[in-house]
Amino acid sequence: MNISDIIKPENKVYAKSKLLLDKEMHYCPGCSHGTIHKIIAETIDELNIQEQVIGISPVGCAVLAYDYIDIDWQEAAHGRAPALATAIKRLYPDKYVFTYQGDGDLASIGTGEIVHVCNRGDNVTVIFVNNAIYGMTGGQMAPTTLEGMKTATTPKGRSHISSGFPMKITEMLALLPGVVYATRQSVDTPAAERKAKKSMIKAFKSQKLKKGTSFIEIVSTCNSGWKMTPVEANTWMRENMFPVFPPGDIKDETGL
Repeated sequence: MNISDIIKPENKVYAKSKLLLDKEMHYCPGCSHGTIHKIIAETIDELNIQEQVIGISPVGCAVLAYDYIDIDWQEAAHGRAPALATAIKRLYPDKYVFTYQGDGDLASIGTGEIVHVCNRGDNVTVIFVNNAIYGMTGGQMAPTTLEGMKTATTPKGRSHISSGFPMKITEMLALLPGVVYATRQSVDTPAAERKAKKSMIKAFKSQKLKKGTSFIEIVSTCNSGWKMTPVEANTWMRENMFPVFPPGDIKDETGL
């Protein structure tokens, strides 16, 4: 038997989503963003909603997200993606609208926007990538930086006395009645990827049913900002970030 007889679509265990554009990514090797992009593309592909989706990319490492997934995109000013999502959803109520934001974009300059979107229960999906550091601008402290964690602006480690505690954004937003689904996931293992994808599918299905805001946090790595290898970064994340930001559903009123 020739190998060409085996390599057929029906025999493939994993195939690249047709929505992922054939373009070299700008992310650092080992960055979680690429994996998250893959899951988003697979979700949209499997739900067959490519023509109905509008994504909103942030200011930060994922500012070029529109270069990698073949859907309609809109670029937002720093932190304003949720406000833009509200406008788009009200103009096109039958579209699937989602934001893709990092911890600096959402949990710092964009805190006001995300709180009010969730409080109104706007029928959008928010994907929040939390790597506890400002990766693009030089590794400064983020709102989610852990206590004792060293960054460019906390060289001796973050202290709650001067900088406050790490913000648990997902738990805070889950308290708002407009949020129908709030979950925290990761993409550090194949099993974790499957759980994250399941959450995204649920969030998009919930949006179609007009149930309210869905908020998906992805605890992720920034091995360049953390100054670690990709393997070391995944280990450090599990040992240090998961105890503070434990993966799992925090609120699920979707009924799905």
